Amino acid sequence: MKRQWRLVLLLLGAAALACPARAQQPPPPASAAAKPKPAPKPAPKPAAAKPAAPAAAAAAAVAGGAQPKLLGQFGTWGAYSASPGGKKICFAIAKPTSSETNPPNRPRNPIFMFISSRPADKVSNEVSVVIGYPFKPGSDAAAQIGSTSFALYTQQDGAWIKNAADEAHMVDAMRSADTAVVRGVSVKGTRSTDTYTLKGVAQALDRTAQECK
Repeated sequence: MKRQWRLVLLLLGAAALACPARAQQPPPPASAAAKPKPAPKPAPKPAAAKPAAPAAAAAAAVAGGAQPKLLGQFGTWGAYSASPGGKKICFAIAKPTSSETNPPNRPRNPIFMFISSRPADKVSNEVSVVIGYPFKPGSDAAAQIGSTSFALYTQQDGAWIKNAADEAHMVDAMRSADTAVVRGVSVKGTRSTDTYTLKGVAQALDRTAQECK
């Protein structure tokens, strides 16, 4: 069940993060649109089309073709809802504001943090991280929130809190802290440090709680 929802969240996250990127692209200049002559170069739209493709593919891969619906943007945190397979899910999601690797500049896939609720499964505010690389097998990751460190267990490119009893405490800490710093080790031994700003997370969680009561 956890693995199934990891895939669903990954796909929804890819779609959620791709859609705002496309929306923020500036419209073409008015002067270009006003040219009466057919342009010798066809107006290329790869910049707009490329983000849409991963989003569409991700949404199509989720059961029922569930498209995430933006409920609100609060700082770097977006609040979303979707109904994959007919089961409603609400989640807050953000990308890190800074990322470092040691050795430096190692390539990684998209990185993001989820806080999700699934009423049908009686799951509320489950924290998960997609790290952008396969974790070293058997290794733990860690999330530093304020002065408290939370151990995360890892599977493939995902991480969840190791002690489920601490999850509510972790979410409460996120509501009042300024940053969350996630550290992990890849299968190749690369160490990563990702810093998330927590400004707006409380409002995003309030909005998802309202939507997924």
